[in-house]
Amino acid sequence: QVQLVDSGGGFVQPGGSLRLSCAASGRTFDNYVVGWFRQAPGKEREFVAAVTRSGRLTNYADSVKGRFTISKDGARNTAYLQMNSLKPEDTATYYCAASSATYVSTHQYDYDYWGQGTQVTVSS
Repeated sequence: QVQLVDSGGGFVQPGGSLRLSCAASGRTFDNYVVGWFRQAPGKEREFVAAVTRSGRLTNYADSVKGRFTISKDGARNTAYLQMNSLKPEDTATYYCAASSATYVSTHQYDYDYWGQGTQVTVSS
């Protein structure tokens, strides 16, 4: 079992950047696919990005492709979501999640463990 703690959210103006962190404890992140999801008020939770167990392959939602980068640091047992060129429509609570599956999934129901979420607000 793994425990996840999200952090790094905040308030930023359009065009700004934030880096979210997801610290894992209990088991190494090397055993899991790691994903980021987000949920805006009144909307369903949606997939943002995911990275394979090895950290070598990634997948992104079309809405964030070219602006967001997901990565893993095995030594720190932490995953990151670097978010650049932020837009107001990126405003949401962001959650990291870990999946025991061997494939990169964009579906939240394939993820077994979740962080508590961190709020990102993009506004002028």
